[in-house]
Amino acid sequence: MLSEVLGSVPGMSTTYFVASSLDGFVAAPGDDLDWLLQFGFEPFQQHYDRFFAGVGAVVMGSTTYEWLLAHDDTWAYPDRPTWVFTTRELPVPDGAEVHFVSGSVADHQSVVERAAGERDVWVVGGGLLAAQYQQAGLLDELRVTVMPVALGAGAPLLPVAAPTPVFELVATTPFAGGAVELHYRSAPPSDG
Repeated sequence: MLSEVLGSVPGMSTTYFVASSLDGFVAAPGDDLDWLLQFGFEPFQQHYDRFFAGVGAVVMGSTTYEWLLAHDDTWAYPDRPTWVFTTRELPVPDGAEVHFVSGSVADHQSVVERAAGERDVWVVGGGLLAAQYQQAGLLDELRVTVMPVALGAGAPLLPVAAPTPVFELVATTPFAGGAVELHYRSAPPSDG
C-alpha cells in the first residue's frame, strides 16, 4: 500500500486537495478566489463530503487561514485539528483547535499524523506549503480539480524549486460545468 511506503502511519495519506485554473493557479492576484466561487459548490458537494469524511487533520499556510477567517462566518473545520504555518500571531475562531507553527513541514508532520489517527492529513494550501510537503517527500497524493477558466497570473498550484518525479494518475472525476479532478499519487522517493 502506498501509505505504508510513503507515510509513517499505515492507512493514512497526506493529500493536497485543491482547485486550480487551467493555467495552474490556485488564486488570482491579490489572493482573489472569485474566479473559483463563480462555479458554486453544489456540483462538488458530495465529492468533497466523501473526501472530508476521511480527513483527520488539516494543514495550511497563513494566507489561506486569513482568507478563511475573512470569508467564513463560522470556522470551516470545527472538528478537525488544524496547523497553520506562520511566523505571526493570528486570531483563533471560537471552538477551533488551531496550532500555529513555523519551520520545516517535516518538523511537524509526526505530530500532525498522530492527531489525524487513521485518517488523512489534508494540505489545504497554498501552493507554497504543498510544494514544501512535496519537496520533503511527505506529499502522498495530489487531488487537483481543474476548473474551466484561465487566470493569466496568481498563486501557482505547486511552485517547486526543482523538477519532481513523475506522478501516477490514479483517477479522474468529471463534474458538471466542465471541471475535472485529477487524482495523482506521488512517486516513492528514489534510493539513490
